[in-house]
Order: sequence, then structure tokens, then C-alpha cells
Amino acid sequence: MTMTVYGTEIAFFDVETSAPERCALLEFGAILVCPRRLVDVSSYATLVRPDDLDAVFPASWTGRSNGITRDAIAGAPPFRDVADNVYAILHGRVWAGHNILEFDTPIIRKAFAEIGRAPPEPKGVIDTLPLLTRRFGVRAGDMKLASLANYFGLGKQKHRSLDDIRMNIEILKYCSTVLLLEPSSPAEVSDELVCDVAEMQLDAAMQKDASSSGYSGFLEPGDVSIECIKISVALLHQFGRPTTQILHKSTPLQLSCTGLEVRFGVNPKFLDNAGRPKLNIKVVIPENLRKVLEFCDDLAKKSSPEACGTSEWIPLIKMDANAKHQTVRLNIPTVVSGETATYATDICKKERNGAIRKLVFSKVDEEELDSLLRWNKVDAFFSLELYDYKQNAGIRLVAKRLVVHSR
Repeated sequence: MTMTVYGTEIAFFDVETSAPERCALLEFGAILVCPRRLVDVSSYATLVRPDDLDAVFPASWTGRSNGITRDAIAGAPPFRDVADNVYAILHGRVWAGHNILEFDTPIIRKAFAEIGRAPPEPKGVIDTLPLLTRRFGVRAGDMKLASLANYFGLGKQKHRSLDDIRMNIEILKYCSTVLLLEPSSPAEVSDELVCDVAEMQLDAAMQKDASSSGYSGFLEPGDVSIECIKISVALLHQFGRPTTQILHKSTPLQLSCTGLEVRFGVNPKFLDNAGRPKLNIKVVIPENLRKVLEFCDDLAKKSSPEACGTSEWIPLIKMDANAKHQTVRLNIPTVVSGETATYATDICKKERNGAIRKLVFSKVDEEELDSLLRWNKVDAFFSLELYDYKQNAGIRLVAKRLVVHSR
């Protein structure tokens, strides 16, 4: 296990889709980039098979110039099988890409909604289309990626995720260099200022979107208005299962709470559908969090589709063995990369001086994680997800980030 500074990479990403009338996700690609020099740290790409292949690719379809063929898509995994990877790459990072606010981000959110999962949330967003239009002007025409690439002589846009991302990064470097060398730019230019435009936007995005806790979109119990909590049920497909979400002011409810005492360590007893351990820890909750979770549990039990079937509703809050403390379980999901399983939850350590560093694990190790967490305190950031599985239904608390206090 090693430690690294948390959340330093920018996640440049791009999606490829089918025709506009269907707009089904066909490919996702992302490159994690060092924000100061725009140097690649790692990359990931996958084709995605839509649920209804014939609707996306009718018999008359003859292929696209980007090389994405029907046969390739037919052999690709469905989004459900790669969602963990996409979530782990995007969640809690600064997102970047060309026109991602209008196009790529809605596609990703739709894909997660269709499988009944909360989407990843960014720390901040850098959309290079409005950014470069504002800073570089319209000297490259409509400022589309293909137009910018032609302006700088970078060749034709390939409309494949990783190729387009790399082109986008090169364009950003070119635009930054041109701006810095123009008469209105500073006379002294250091090598670190090649990425000046991106860094200025990154700083603005983080100042605007990051919460005081360092994780945006998560509410402390005291900031939750009970009367603003509701259950949302949507039928995404005509014959699909309804998707249920717990909302707070029209946004999926996500909570944060500091200093939770871990009563018991990691429990690897249960397995998911892929045979991976369903890890969880039991924590003691304060009164203000109890009130919020109790209200959500009661509301979901009364009005969610999960509670209307034959499954037994499992209460979210439990009393510990000596009936002195109320506890809940925080689930720690895992994700498989190649043949190795790692934690999908960001696990960090809070030093005595207040500095927070991300812990990097080479693989899932229940004993190592148990030793880190047992009888310790954590700051927890978690989402609320409804489940109905093997005749049990209820609310599952999924840890997105755990900050472990130094003993």
C-alpha cells in the first residue's frame, strides 16, 4: 500500500455514439492527465454494446468512417459490465473534454440511469469548447474539434475516443502557446505556463464546485431539509425495470459525516453476482444523521417499488449488541481491472496536521483494510441506493470516499 496526493489528475474523456435519433453509447475513453504539464498518467477505453443492437444498427447500416463496426459492437460488453471502471475513473475528479457539458456528460448520466445507478460526480468541469471560444476567439471557425485540428495542421479527427482526447489535449497546448506568444501576453514565459489556460480554468472550477470538505455534491446531515426529500421512480425503457432514486431538491441525495466510529471491521461474508466480496463496515451514527436516514428509510418503505413486492424490507439502522449505539453499514464496492480487484471507494488518510492523502492499494486485501479501519474513526461520503435482492429489499449506503483518521 502506498500513498499519493488525492485527486490531482484531470480526467479527459470522450464518448462515441450511434446516430443522433438514437444516440446510444458505443465507446467510452478517458485519459488521466497531470494538470500542470498535460502529461498522460493512464488511459482506458472500451466499446459498449447497446441493449437493442438491431435498433442501433439496422440491417441497412453499412458502417462508419471511424471504424466502429457492428461486429465489434456485438462482441463488446454491455455498459453494466464496465460501469464500475467508468465510475472509478470519473468520480471525484475534474472532468475535461470538448463540448462535454452539452454532449458527453448527458450521455454518461443517461447510461448510469439506465442501469439504475447514481452517476459519477465531478470535482469541477473544464469544457474546452466554451473555454477556447472565449480565450482563443473564432479564428478557427466554428471551434469544433475537427476545425481546430485543421487550423493547427493536426490531421483529420478520427472520431474514436482516445484519438479525439489526445487531439483535444494537443489543441489545448497549441492554443495556450499562441495566446502566450501574442503581444498581449506576458513577456516572460516559463515551461510550466504551456498549460496556463487549462490551469486557470481548473482553479476556477475547483473553487466554484468543490465543497469545503473537498468533495462536491455531498450534504452534511444538518444541511438536509427533510421536507425536500422525495422518492423518484422512472421507467427508462418500455419493458425495463423502474429506476428508483432518493432525491433532495431534485438531486440524488448524497451525504457526508465526519468522525464516525467504526465498531466492527471489514465484513467479507457476502459475494456479488461476479463473485467478488461485498465488503462493508459498521459505524456508529450521530443523532442528526439518524433522523435523515430514518426518514429516508420510512419514505422508501412506503413508496418505492422495491417495497411493494414480496421481499422483506431490511431496516437501515440497527442497534448494536449492548443497545447503546445506533449503527449502519457502509458498503465498500470493488472494481476489477484486468485480473486484479481494487477498491472503487476512494480511501484516504487524514494526518494529525490535517493533510489528507489518498491510499493506493495494489489489490483488495480484507485483512489489511480491516487493520486500517477497525476501532478507528472515519469521515464518510456515501450515496443512498435502493435494492431488491434475494427476497430482501431496503436502502444500501455505498461509500464513495472514506477518510481514515490517524490513530
